[in-house]
Amino acid sequence: MCTQGGDWQGTLPRRGILLRGGALAALGLLPALGCAHRASAGSGELDEPLGGPPVWTRPLSDKYPVSAAYGIKGKWLAGHHTGIDFAVPAGTPVYAVSSGTVDIARYYSEYGYAVMLRMDDGHFVLSAHLSKISVKKAAKVQARTLLGETGASGRTTGPHLHFEVRTKRDYGSDIDPVSYLASKGVQLL
Repeated sequence: MCTQGGDWQGTLPRRGILLRGGALAALGLLPALGCAHRASAGSGELDEPLGGPPVWTRPLSDKYPVSAAYGIKGKWLAGHHTGIDFAVPAGTPVYAVSSGTVDIARYYSEYGYAVMLRMDDGHFVLSAHLSKISVKKAAKVQARTLLGETGASGRTTGPHLHFEVRTKRDYGSDIDPVSYLASKGVQLL
């Protein structure tokens, strides 16, 4: 079934079948014109959109407590916290929130090991303080592509995910990540 956040839960009855929304709905597998996806070869899992609007999701598979909200005042260069921090154990998987291209996948100054995506809508999304990076620069990603694992690299006091959204690649062009994902139909908190 297709969940409210656009996530698919379930499997196809046959491997390798390619069906569009209307056919899936007719078989009772999806609501009409909702969540049409393609099956990975041999897996039976639905994982790629078949046209239509892009799929959006959260960067973490579960909800975790916020340890630092977006915009709080502090001694950062921007004068405020430029992203949102989630208190997570080291090694927690971090995922792409939608389709885009890997712009940065390396140690990135005070952000430590980080992945920055240029999203297909033109925004930039940064996942920072990772312990492991699972993608390479210039790689194409989709929603739920594994980017890496959380950690405590860079300037940090403990393991967490720093999730930041920018209008440009440059520091200081940040926008509220909660509002950004909400505009895409995803509830981050």
